[in-house]
Amino acid sequence: MHVILHDKPVDIRLSAAAAKALARRSVPLVAEMELLFSCLLRKRVHFGERSENATAVDARLAVRFTPIMTRRCSVAEGGATPPSEGFPLENPRPYVPDWLAIDYRRGEWVGEFGYARGPD
Repeated sequence: MHVILHDKPVDIRLSAAAAKALARRSVPLVAEMELLFSCLLRKRVHFGERSENATAVDARLAVRFTPIMTRRCSVAEGGATPPSEGFPLENPRPYVPDWLAIDYRRGEWVGEFGYARGPD
């Protein structure tokens, strides 16, 4: 399955467990691919139900791509979410991932996204 984001196709890969969990949902799941620009790049997938600015993949899944930028660079913050702001890209297409992989493990949604090559 795939979706078009910013004029670029994104391959959506669901594990068997994710497909099964999606089928049981009464409201669509939204997967947000966040690309954080800081002194280092960070990729995260957030899951929720807020669908603004999301693109429907099907009746049970929607996705969106959100680039953000930190207000300051601090590697010491590690996994914490640093103060950030929206990062409007004039042309987001080159930054939109090629693929999004979604799994459902131990009652939690898990996702990763990437460029060119898929997950192992």
